[in-house]
Amino acid sequence: MHRPKIQPIRNKLDLNDRIQVRVVTRRLGVSQAELADLVGRIGNSIAAIAKEVHLQKTRKPSAPVPPAAVIASVASDTAVPKLNTASETSV
Repeated sequence: MHRPKIQPIRNKLDLNDRIQVRVVTRRLGVSQAELADLVGRIGNSIAAIAKEVHLQKTRKPSAPVPPAAVIASVASDTAVPKLNTASETSV
């Protein structure tokens, strides 16, 4: 009798497999703790984990955005300097 060979599940992450965890953390650029947190929140689907990591990286601003008051004060400080007119230079 011929029995089919059991195929491993390729799209699921096994946190107990050190090699698989190392490969996924390097590929996605996350730590093991972040990976474990993601698996706890969204499940062990590698595609879902990769999608969530991508969304988090695109949502996270690279630098803090200053408040509007700071932007307005900087804009007024860098305004065009006043040019000397003919009446001011004759003094």
